Amino acid sequence: MSALLIDGQEIALDKDGFLVELSDWSPAAAEALAGLEELQLSAEHWEILELLRAFYAEFQLSPATRPLIKYAALKLGPEKGNSLHLNRLFKGTPAKLAAKLAGLPKPTNCL
Repeated sequence: MSALLIDGQEIALDKDGFLVELSDWSPAAAEALAGLEELQLSAEHWEILELLRAFYAEFQLSPATRPLIKYAALKLGPEKGNSLHLNRLFKGTPAKLAAKLAGLPKPTNCL
């Protein structure tokens, strides 16, 4: 298990780089996790991260890719709720990487 150091606080990560404790998530944690993935978060990324956190609050699970796409289309419109947009933002693994950056558990069907 590894850890992030954010503002002098050590935040535990599991073997896949996801937060061990969901309560450790913060925008700074998201930025640090994105840095580990060599990703610079833009407003488009934050929009999806906030959407994912709302999905998790509503359903208590991290969505796989198809439910994520459907939910994004429902809440943000078809121009943002499609696989091309999400794959571009999250390096071809939108459900897994976006969940990681949003501080959520790994979606159950992701390897």
